[in-house]
Amino acid sequence: MSRTAVVFPGMGPSKFGDVGRFMTVSPFARRRLAEADAALGFSLLEELRTGPDEYSAAQQIGFLVNSVAMADWMEKSLGFRPDMCVGSSFGERAAVAYSGAMPFAEVVRLTAELARCELDYFRDEHQDLISQLVVRTPQERLDEVLTAMSQNDEWHEISGYFDDSVHLVTMHEKHLAEFKRKISDRGGYSLTTMRPAAHARVLAPLRARMREEVFGKFSFTATTMPIISDQDGSLVSGGAEVGAMLDASTVNPVHWGHVHDRLVKEGFTRICVAGPDFLIHRLGLLRKNFEVVAAGPKDALKSRRPSR
Repeated sequence: MSRTAVVFPGMGPSKFGDVGRFMTVSPFARRRLAEADAALGFSLLEELRTGPDEYSAAQQIGFLVNSVAMADWMEKSLGFRPDMCVGSSFGERAAVAYSGAMPFAEVVRLTAELARCELDYFRDEHQDLISQLVVRTPQERLDEVLTAMSQNDEWHEISGYFDDSVHLVTMHEKHLAEFKRKISDRGGYSLTTMRPAAHARVLAPLRARMREEVFGKFSFTATTMPIISDQDGSLVSGGAEVGAMLDASTVNPVHWGHVHDRLVKEGFTRICVAGPDFLIHRLGLLRKNFEVVAAGPKDALKSRRPSR
C-alpha cells in the first residue's frame, strides 16, 4: 500500500502578482485568508498589495496561507490522503497548522509575532550575515571552497543540506563575492542569497529572544499526524516536541538527507509539495526514490476540476 507525505516548502522571494490571484480566486485560499484576517484584525491581502516584496510579516503570513490552502486543495482535488507531513525551514509553521498541533489562526498570530521579533533583531544584530544557496555543487567541491575559507579565517556555517549538490551556507557578506566566484570556478551555481541569514548556531541570541518574547505566549498540542523534523528526521507528535522543533529551527541546519532516510524507513512512495516552491520538488535525492507531485498556486488555478 502506497503512503503519501505532504511537504511544505521553505519560503522564497515572491511578488504579489505571483500569489495574489490565487488568494482571491481559489476558494481554499479565500477560506484560509478569512481566518488569517480574523486573527490579525486587518486585511492581509491589502497589506500584501501595498507592502514590499520581501520577507515582511505580511509576506510570511501570505506564504503560510497559500501553503496550507494548497494542501487543502490537493486533498480535495487530487484525492491525496497524507499519512505524515514535513515542513522545510519556514514550512515548519505550515506543518504545525496542518498537523493539528496548533489551530491555523494561532499559527498566523505566532508567525506575525516571530516575524516582528526577527525583524527587530536584525535591525541591530548580524546585519552582515547572509545565507547563500548553491546548486550543482557536489559535496567534495563545496568542501574545497569551505576549507579555503577556514584557512583564511573566514567564518561560515552550513545552514542546509538538500542533496549532494544543493547546500545553504551562511557567512559574512563581505566574503560572498569571492565565495560565488570559487563556486562558479568549480561548475556550481549560486542561486539565492537570503537576507537575513537563517539556521545557524551564531543566531543563538535570536533564539533566546524568540523564546522570551514569543514562544511563551503560545502552546502546542499533540498532532493528528506526525511531523517529520527537517532538522534530524525524527518523528514529532507531542506538543512539547513540536514547540522544541520550532524553537531549534533558528540555530539548526535543514537536512534533507535525514528527511529522505525517514521517508524511506516509513515506507513512503509519494510526496506532495504543497505551496510556492522553487527547490524541493526538483531535488534529485527525492525524485530518484519517490513520486514527487508539486502543486503551487498556478497549478491549482489551471485545474478545471470543480471544487466544492
